[in-house]
Amino acid sequence: MVSKTTVNDLLPAGKLDIKFLRKMLIKYKQTDDTVILGPQIGEDAAVIDMGKTALVVTTDPITFASDNIGYYSVVVNANDIATTGANPRWFTATILLPEAMTTINEVDSVFKQINTACAMLNISLIGGHTEITYGLERPIVVGQMIGEVEKDKVVKTGGAKKGDYILLSKGIAIEGTSVIAREKENYLVSHGIPKDLINRAKAFLFDPGISISEEARIAFQTGYVNSMHDITEGGLANGLHEMAIASGVKIEVDEKYIPIYEESRIFCSLFGIDPMGVIGSGALLISANSLGAHKILEEAHLKGIRIVKIGHVYSGGVPSVNKITSKGLEPVPFFERDEILKVF
Repeated sequence: MVSKTTVNDLLPAGKLDIKFLRKMLIKYKQTDDTVILGPQIGEDAAVIDMGKTALVVTTDPITFASDNIGYYSVVVNANDIATTGANPRWFTATILLPEAMTTINEVDSVFKQINTACAMLNISLIGGHTEITYGLERPIVVGQMIGEVEKDKVVKTGGAKKGDYILLSKGIAIEGTSVIAREKENYLVSHGIPKDLINRAKAFLFDPGISISEEARIAFQTGYVNSMHDITEGGLANGLHEMAIASGVKIEVDEKYIPIYEESRIFCSLFGIDPMGVIGSGALLISANSLGAHKILEEAHLKGIRIVKIGHVYSGGVPSVNKITSKGLEPVPFFERDEILKVF
């Protein structure tokens, strides 16, 4: 007898529940001896032993945005490679475009965006697949990025250690702010948001930008970084939890030191969403000891990149993330669904 699917069986939009995902990774784990780092909670890239060097491989789809998806795809996949200390080098893309809605000019635009981003980051586009797909309402690009690094120098999300400082580059909710400005412009205008502010927010894609490759390179080259993790779905909150889980540590951050741009604050307030839980490509989490943190902050300042200290790593035990607020110490929630989904 075939069982019927009930409402309780249906999964919500967004990433899989972290507990369920962990079960799947354990249940269906299959790797060989060349795999240095395989699928794990909090780790966004796999590492493969190639002898003197290691290949670092990642994949990420672009599902929130429909504008500039080619650019998004290259950059966010390069981010995952850069957080390991590797140099992103080769990119492939699966481009799925909606039936009866896609023009030749739109296809050309996606390819141009990919080319622009690859040129910016010195990455080679080496292949992929493009099709007009039945049943889609918007374009989807699934990118795959490959990088290379010395195998004994790989940086893992799970490398944070007791006593480390937690650093953050730029500010939170950068990607989400750009997506909201591009996808909800009419709504924002109708609620009195100035057009110049919306245009500034649209430009967040490029300035301050959703790439973290430069700050990751700065941190890696100091030789002192213990862990790096880029902020994606679930925002800073989930990024901190993923670092804590992967490293088996407790993390505490101070709310007053967490940078947020005016545009992000205004948008999040309008839609009633928590900026800590908004998709935030463009911000890099770094864990380093006190000497390393000082070196990283010094190098970033010289290069004109904003990196600030927001917290500390404490002893092991059950992984957790807390924040210091005006009301005292509070737990940082793990967002099962990115806050930006409330906007759409």
